[in-house]
Amino acid sequence: MVDRVETVSASIQSVEKFVGQRIRERRTMLGLTQQQLAEMIGVTYQQAHKYERGINRVSAGRLFEIAKVLGVDIGFFYEGLNSEDGRLNERQRMCLDLARNFTRISNDRHQEAVSQLCRVLADGVTH
Repeated sequence: MVDRVETVSASIQSVEKFVGQRIRERRTMLGLTQQQLAEMIGVTYQQAHKYERGINRVSAGRLFEIAKVLGVDIGFFYEGLNSEDGRLNERQRMCLDLARNFTRISNDRHQEAVSQLCRVLADGVTH
């Protein structure tokens, strides 16, 4: 009985961490800081940090609010939960880093140049 309780507890904790990781991924894609997200959902920076690390559980109502401000459906936070490896691979990390840095480029011409560069490089791979 104790083993079953520990297994369920560990499973719940892994879901909390997974959801937190997905919150962080989406926030990063949008180029938002934890502080900005915290202000948008009405919590402290520390609380937003704890959500992303899976330290504190995100209530259903709070997750709904987070989904709303990040522009996704609630299901987004659970996508890939049952996959073999819920952690980001190196390619996914690079994509998130690229998205975060792209949103920090304030010059529209520079953003367009980076976008065109990516298209040219991608076309070169497929031909």
